[in-house]
Amino acid sequence: MSPRDTGRARYYDAERLVFRLFDTASSSRTVQLAGTELTLPAEARFASIDAVRDYVGRVLELPSVRSRFPRAAEPVSVRERRGQSSAHYARSTTAAGDRLLSAEIAIPSSAEGRWALRELVVLHELAHHLDDSKGSGHGRGFVLTLIELVGLVLGPEAAFVFRVVLADSGIG
Repeated sequence: MSPRDTGRARYYDAERLVFRLFDTASSSRTVQLAGTELTLPAEARFASIDAVRDYVGRVLELPSVRSRFPRAAEPVSVRERRGQSSAHYARSTTAAGDRLLSAEIAIPSSAEGRWALRELVVLHELAHHLDDSKGSGHGRGFVLTLIELVGLVLGPEAAFVFRVVLADSGIG
């Protein structure tokens, strides 16, 4: 059984700040954060669940991701999620917890759920897959995994944004 995810709401509040920074970056993609001017990478937006599925497969095949995260070798499926309020990651293991039975990312794609068809949301769900800390769902292990994954995929500027916003929010 996983530890209680007591910091989940606070984490999501901080993550929404990160999303807003990416959404409101000037046309030159620059933002000011913690006294530093950064150029943010362009964030991918996906047109379909198939595009998300392809992206997840490509991220898990990146040599840098494979060498850093042992769970990158474990398959994860991607499916459409009913509703619009959240994306979701689920992992099923044997009763002893020693073998993966399945791993799945569910992303809403209805008109109201299109907010989730963005790279930062998909990386968040992938971080759940890659996190082997056994901590709470949005605890320190997850946060460190997400920051490192974002850095490997989107670059150090994006990782810096997560690190600063989460630290300023008392997370991590």
